[in-house]
Amino acid sequence: MGWWMRCKLGVVPRLLVGFNQSRNGSWRWISTSKPGITGKRFAALWGNGDFGRLGLGTPNSQWTPTVCTAFQDKDDSVCSISCGGAHTLFLNESGRVFSTGLNDFGQLGISDKKAYTFDPLEVSSLPDEVIQISAGYYHSAAVTVNGELYMWGKNSSGQLGLGKSADKIVYSPTRVDCLKGTRIKKIALGSEHSIAITDDGEVLSWGSGGAGRLGHGHQAGYLGFIRSSTEYTPRLIKTLEGIKVKTVSAGLLHSVCIGENGSLFLFGEKTVDKFGFADAKSATSPYVINELPSCHEVACGGYHTGVITSGGELYTWGSNENGCLGIGSSAIISLPQRVEGPLAEAHICEIHCGWKHTAAISDGKIFTWGWGGSNGTFSVDGQSSGGQLGHGTDIDNFEPKLVSFDDNNANNIKALQVSCGFNHTGAIFEHKSS
Repeated sequence: MGWWMRCKLGVVPRLLVGFNQSRNGSWRWISTSKPGITGKRFAALWGNGDFGRLGLGTPNSQWTPTVCTAFQDKDDSVCSISCGGAHTLFLNESGRVFSTGLNDFGQLGISDKKAYTFDPLEVSSLPDEVIQISAGYYHSAAVTVNGELYMWGKNSSGQLGLGKSADKIVYSPTRVDCLKGTRIKKIALGSEHSIAITDDGEVLSWGSGGAGRLGHGHQAGYLGFIRSSTEYTPRLIKTLEGIKVKTVSAGLLHSVCIGENGSLFLFGEKTVDKFGFADAKSATSPYVINELPSCHEVACGGYHTGVITSGGELYTWGSNENGCLGIGSSAIISLPQRVEGPLAEAHICEIHCGWKHTAAISDGKIFTWGWGGSNGTFSVDGQSSGGQLGHGTDIDNFEPKLVSFDDNNANNIKALQVSCGFNHTGAIFEHKSS
């Protein structure tokens, strides 16, 4: 489930209380790095470290989960993480957002003076407490406690929703003013498009519409010309009107959403053996998938998708390069297949997909599989593209494998959230209460 849903269920009970308080600059953090401290959350990251995307103070890659110490002396624990192409966003309890990594298109939201940063820096220009963050490949977004949407970063295809005349690079968080009066509940970012759910369960999408990833179909405009597939401001997906949507996800060239009744809708490009589009190359309008059980959560990767059913089962489909589907091989499949192996008897509560790797949480433990990095070669200097699976190597894994946390208190650590970027991974952990 998304982190905001876990807040509603009480997993992070202090979060919403903090949002009702004004920013006064005070810190309430208790360090999570000391053995024996319980009930406190912290972030750990692993994978490629180029440009500081891991937020660990260096560009070094990490082969196993490594605690981000940038927050440990602060009195305000980190509660959410979102990994993008080569940058990462963090959200703490009081609604502050921090970013680290590459800033070539302003995706950090901090300044046009910094090309990158090795340490998380606060996105200080956000005017209100934030309740959700999302990192795309080159752009970023934040939803405030008042339901307002702020976006920044690359805007070459209108993916920031700021209008056709907006700059192609936006370095500072900017409110999407055309949504005034509309409360946003959740935002998901792809490579060059964005998709959001309102408080009423309506779905909006904008940005590059190539391959139908926005779900608006092909409509004729004035004089009979086909309407451009690019949307520079958020636009309602009309074919989903009357269907209350509870969650969405955006991949490279496709999008997925789940209705309140558990129905799954797909739209966008059909990659090799991606299920649900019959013989067509793409679906330009949402296409309901009736063959799956009732769906609860969904995640889109580069060219693959994972869905958790209401019963906690995990199904994947799409491109199976490097074993990213977790079915035990890289064989081509034509229908969604249940992920079993080590997860055969597990109840999955969260799924997240990166470019060509996947992560899931079951019983407070993280499992990863797919692309390890460098086709089985191990780089001793820590500078290769590998490590995003967190297993100590960059070898591909074709079925889920448990990520071990190298800590003397590992048995008392519980994973709350996981996020996959292009070739790095981050997670929020909590020291269990004694």
